[in-house]
Amino acid sequence: MNIEQFRDYCLSKKATTEHFPFDNDVLVFKVLNKMFALASLKQWESGDGYINLKCNPEYAIELRESFESIKPGYHMQKQQWNSVYIHRDELKPQLIFELIDHSYDMIVKGMTKKMRESLQ
Repeated sequence: MNIEQFRDYCLSKKATTEHFPFDNDVLVFKVLNKMFALASLKQWESGDGYINLKCNPEYAIELRESFESIKPGYHMQKQQWNSVYIHRDELKPQLIFELIDHSYDMIVKGMTKKMRESLQ
């Protein structure tokens, strides 16, 4: 997976926008102004890119135990965010897309009913 595939997939999700809220390096994807995915462009270009994704805490532990390429979220709340290392060839693109979907769904699930209805 390359950065454009990641970007295009995130932007294909309903009501998703992209931002650089921290600096010119960290690309953040939000649904209705709530973050669900972020990645350092410099890290990606260096060949050790990762995506931070929200995750159900129990599932996060399961993923970390199953894959060396999935670690507790770097600079994030460790129980609910994973860093998914893309360039280590352990993870198939389909799994990465599923983890992006899971993160998006976790954020939407935590929204108010009115916000969720606006996505339909």
